[in-house]
Amino acid sequence: MKLACQEGLVPGSSLPERLEKLAAWGYEGIEFWGGGLKERVAEIQSALKYSPVKVSTICAGFRGCLLDADPAQRDLAMQDIRDLLYVAGDLGAVGLIVVPIFGGPRIPNLTPLATPEQLERDLLLKLLEDLVQTAEKAGAHILLEPLNRYETHFLRRLEQATALCDVLPHPNLKIMADFFHMSIEEADIPAAIRVAGSHIAHVHLADSNRLLPGQGHTDFKGGFDALRAIGYTGYMALECGIAGDPAVELPKTAAYLKAL
Repeated sequence: MKLACQEGLVPGSSLPERLEKLAAWGYEGIEFWGGGLKERVAEIQSALKYSPVKVSTICAGFRGCLLDADPAQRDLAMQDIRDLLYVAGDLGAVGLIVVPIFGGPRIPNLTPLATPEQLERDLLLKLLEDLVQTAEKAGAHILLEPLNRYETHFLRRLEQATALCDVLPHPNLKIMADFFHMSIEEADIPAAIRVAGSHIAHVHLADSNRLLPGQGHTDFKGGFDALRAIGYTGYMALECGIAGDPAVELPKTAAYLKAL
């Protein structure tokens, strides 16, 4: 497994400086926010030429919403996701992290014909049928991210995301396991990871309080053991707050995680 960190957490006045610090601190990957990333491809590719650090992933950053009732919002999300999948391919990233919807349902309740959740599931699968074709052409993965109950009503556990992958079995459709969201939604994090198995293609790291790993009560050792048991060798990227000086805390966190 390889450690990565989101760009915004790393101090520095330029991308080459941030990459240099990450490499010195024991990180092997960097995760970028998707907003405005299309315009930065040349800059990032230039900086990567002189760094051992690679791009792990792109974290969302698309406009619109895949599960909005407004077709214009769905189309906007689809187009941005297509563009970002090609960016991910150009940067050699694993893929694009995709959250289908934040908050509550935006689609009307058509019970007894169908609940909003049933309609959302069918709609998402239909949209993913299109998007996986783009992902395959781009050489990148769609990484479905389950959130927690306070951030979404839809897709909150790994088993729900893997069920979508089972219905639409495509090599470019995978899921992301986020330790913070799992600490809220999963009864047993290691068990959930083992069941999801090879569907997992990326991991986010944050403790139970959404600070750096080791500053809350999440059992990372058990989770890492489960990841090792399923043969996971990919990136694990920090997505969390930092209480203190990042130049002090990020090296400490890398050492802590590697010791596990």
